[in-house]
Amino acid sequence: MSLKPALKIQIDGASRGNPGPAGAGVVLSDSRGKKLKELSVYLGESTNNVAETCALILGLQEALRLGSLKVSVLTDSELLARQVTGEYRVKDKQLQWLHALIRNLVEAFDQFKIQHIPREENRAADRLANKAVTEGLRGQLTLFEV
Repeated sequence: MSLKPALKIQIDGASRGNPGPAGAGVVLSDSRGKKLKELSVYLGESTNNVAETCALILGLQEALRLGSLKVSVLTDSELLARQVTGEYRVKDKQLQWLHALIRNLVEAFDQFKIQHIPREENRAADRLANKAVTEGLRGQLTLFEV
């Protein structure tokens, strides 16, 4: 059992055009709801599903980097949540290898949970995903930490 703190990870992906310019947003908070870190990354040309999946990967990697082995992921993508839990199959070839990476990352955690939430409860991650697209279109192709 891990003595490291549990983290709540809110994730979102955005794609303008689907496919189009895309970004990922991640908010990491402690168990009391205190924001620890916000991440925003421009992904280039991609679909919304790929952007959502990349946001999850980014969030899980950052949780591991912070030393947490217990995570609860909140996403407004019902598709992603159901794919990660195995309720839905991943048919798209590009997404299959990303989901293989997710499975490997999930194995590193003592506790992992993913839950679908309404979009209005995910505004912070949505804001970061859209910020990534806007900043990326301006030519700033880096990871933004807020």
